[in-house]
Amino acid sequence: MPAKQPAVYILASGERGTLYIGVTGWLKYRIWEHREGLIEGFSKRHGLRHLVWFEFLADFPSAIAREKLLKKWDRAWKIELVEETNPEW
Repeated sequence: MPAKQPAVYILASGERGTLYIGVTGWLKYRIWEHREGLIEGFSKRHGLRHLVWFEFLADFPSAIAREKLLKKWDRAWKIELVEETNPEW
């Protein structure tokens, strides 16, 4: 596997559907795991397979802090964040 690149990501069940925020070191592989249903829990139960937003960060402490911050945001703010770069999600 390539070197880890910390990233925060948002998955959705569909346009304006259920959202999930996560953090990973291997974004491409992690999204593949979600799409294949290999990760038990919230994302699998709610059919969260669509990557709608992501952000690479310099290190894991920054990525974890960003994830925690985004999880505290109102849903409307999260949707606005996604739609800034992905208006057709």
